[in-house]
Amino acid sequence: MSLLTTKAFTMMRRLLWAAVFVTLVPFAALAQADRVDYSAWNDLTQEVEAEIEAEPHDVDALETLRGRISDFRNQFQTAQDANSERIDTLKAQISALGEPPAEGETEPQAIAERREDLNDQLQEAEVPRVKADEAYRQADGLIAEIDRIIRREQAERLFSLGPTPLNPVMWNETSKALIRYGSALVQEVRDVFADSNRLNDAREDVLPAILFIIVGVLFLTRAPDWIEALVTTIWHRIRRGPGVWSLLISLGKVIVPVLGVAMIVSGLQVLQLTGERGAALLSDMLLYVGVIMFAGWLSGLLFPDGDFRAITSIPQEKRKKVRRSGILLGVCLAADLLVNDVSNREEFSVGVTAVLIFPILLVTAFTLLHLVNTLRHSMKSESEESDGTASNVAQISLRIMALAAILAPIIAAVGYRNAAEGLLYPMVGSLALYGIYVVLQQFIRDLYAMLSTQPESADDALLPVLLGYLLALGLLPVLALIWGARISDLTELWARFRAGYTVGDTNISPTDFISFAVVFVIGYGLTRLLQRALKTSILPKTRLDLGGRNAMVSGMGYVGVFIAAMAAVGAAGIDLSNLAIVAGALSVGIGFGLQNIVSNFVSGIILLIERPISEGDWIEVGGEMGYVRSISVRSTRIETFDRTDVIVPNSDLVSGKVTNWTRGNTIGRVIVPVGVAYGSDTHKVEEILMEIAKEHPMVLLQPPPFIYFKGFGDSSMDFEIRAIIRDVNWVLNVSSDFNHAIAKRFAEEQIEIPFPQRDLWMRGYPSAQPVPTDDTPTHQPAAGLPDVSDNGADE
Repeated sequence: MSLLTTKAFTMMRRLLWAAVFVTLVPFAALAQADRVDYSAWNDLTQEVEAEIEAEPHDVDALETLRGRISDFRNQFQTAQDANSERIDTLKAQISALGEPPAEGETEPQAIAERREDLNDQLQEAEVPRVKADEAYRQADGLIAEIDRIIRREQAERLFSLGPTPLNPVMWNETSKALIRYGSALVQEVRDVFADSNRLNDAREDVLPAILFIIVGVLFLTRAPDWIEALVTTIWHRIRRGPGVWSLLISLGKVIVPVLGVAMIVSGLQVLQLTGERGAALLSDMLLYVGVIMFAGWLSGLLFPDGDFRAITSIPQEKRKKVRRSGILLGVCLAADLLVNDVSNREEFSVGVTAVLIFPILLVTAFTLLHLVNTLRHSMKSESEESDGTASNVAQISLRIMALAAILAPIIAAVGYRNAAEGLLYPMVGSLALYGIYVVLQQFIRDLYAMLSTQPESADDALLPVLLGYLLALGLLPVLALIWGARISDLTELWARFRAGYTVGDTNISPTDFISFAVVFVIGYGLTRLLQRALKTSILPKTRLDLGGRNAMVSGMGYVGVFIAAMAAVGAAGIDLSNLAIVAGALSVGIGFGLQNIVSNFVSGIILLIERPISEGDWIEVGGEMGYVRSISVRSTRIETFDRTDVIVPNSDLVSGKVTNWTRGNTIGRVIVPVGVAYGSDTHKVEEILMEIAKEHPMVLLQPPPFIYFKGFGDSSMDFEIRAIIRDVNWVLNVSSDFNHAIAKRFAEEQIEIPFPQRDLWMRGYPSAQPVPTDDTPTHQPAAGLPDVSDNGADE
């Protein structure tokens, strides 16, 4: 089997599976809708109502019930579309029977029986939809009620007042609790060593366990330095995309140490040297070490030692301190998680937990305050050096973080530990999330530069900017989770997004707009592909000229976009009949306010059909002369000879006077005027000019050039060379060549090219004439005036 046949078979098989999938998915959804277990739903509603009425509320139980209700609600939403095609068909059949008879009127018995039968079928078909809609609304109400209860419980827990950690009485209780916990861990280890059976079992696997532990320790302690050296080498040696490869490899600073911790934990578990408390503590170490390593990785990317990988503009002398602050924040967050986990497992009192958390809060607040102040001063200095203004949003955000770092320990000292944690650690998480955004944004630019043919333009390209905005939009749910939002809140927003909103009798769903956009983009892309195929492969093999090809390609584009729009409207389920009123209003607006646009649009279509001008033609319109570069649906772009673009409305090209110098062909005439002095041999001049015209390679000999003796001028006898040239675009070059040849031949033949001359007669009459005497000449000229005429040129 040939390669082409194999590819064709593979493509047909994929298309067949796609067709089967598209065909069966709707039926599967309807079948699932028909299998909704309403009895189980009724049992669930009773359980939910009992849990809602119970006091106090179990938040975990309510979250579990909410998830089950959400699953049922999705089934109800799917069931709302059950029998939709059947219902539409029945309504169309009933409509085909005509309007029902008015009161007191009758209709044929067969039609009446058929109408009654169809109405019964319609009512029966609408029962599942109505039942699903009622259950959907009930589920929606229960979810909203559960969400209100959970939010109220969260608010009460957040603002609950506990014992102050500054009470010395609580210090004694805390020390006792820690001693009990440490003693329990030690006792577990003693019990393990006292159990001979467990020791015998551990001896069999001691070598693999020790090997695991040794490799894990190496991964945990030495791997970050190895990876950093590798990243530095790659950055300096790889020319294309060093930022991309460096970032990907630097992820090993997080992955490899966490893998090392996992190996250490596995080795200790194999040796069975810990009890339940130790095992739980070891299993959580993956999270704690991961948080610390991630903080170190992010701090290293944002504030590196050298300038070659710097993303932020923090001065070099401050980066080390800032990087340490970032790592210390990760350590504090891991310590807070550790204390809370141990307190929950050991059921420490609220006071003991508050005392244990308070020093961690103090260190976190001080570190965050130091980091924020450093960032704020660095941004302020950079702004003053550049344009004297700072980023207001960044400055305000950093000031809010600094205020939170000051208030959190005070609130915790009073006794509001939960509020202090809820204020301080989301600030740390928000700062880390912004750092992740900066790193990913730089990664997008580096990736675009690596894949682009012009890497230097990556910072100014549009695609990285758009991807940056999409990235920021995608990180918003993460920011919401950091600030206390529940995953169920995000899923509820998504469910609302899918369900849409009802305006009047119309349900507007954002997914309809997505369907519209996807179908339209696919149709638009197929149209562009077809246009490209026509322009590059099909039309060049036909006898159509360039203007006809461009007209056909443009017309195909308009038709394709229209079909894509109609297909998108159909995919979105938009009823075009409801747009009749809007279309009527638009027609009035078009008639009054958009008449110029419509006129240009119609003129553009006329230009594409009649093709009086085409791309590449040399035209003159409205005093502007140049080449036609593009013809759009509203205007035409002309490039003048001084390389400027003139946008001409299409209506001017249709209704105005247009001179097309190259329409049909490029043959044109050149006219070169020549003047010779009086006294020259006119026949000889005509002979010389004819020779000059015939010798030029651009001049056509059929029809032959013509020398026109135009007449007698003021200073010269005027001739014209009139010749047909092969390409009128070269008319200026041909005229220049003629003038050079004329000057050379006339100089050789001693034929003078005159300049304008004037005879000036100057007469004057003085205000006081002397009385003539016998000695005075009768024709003596007046004083100061010449006696003879002065001939000279005025130019």
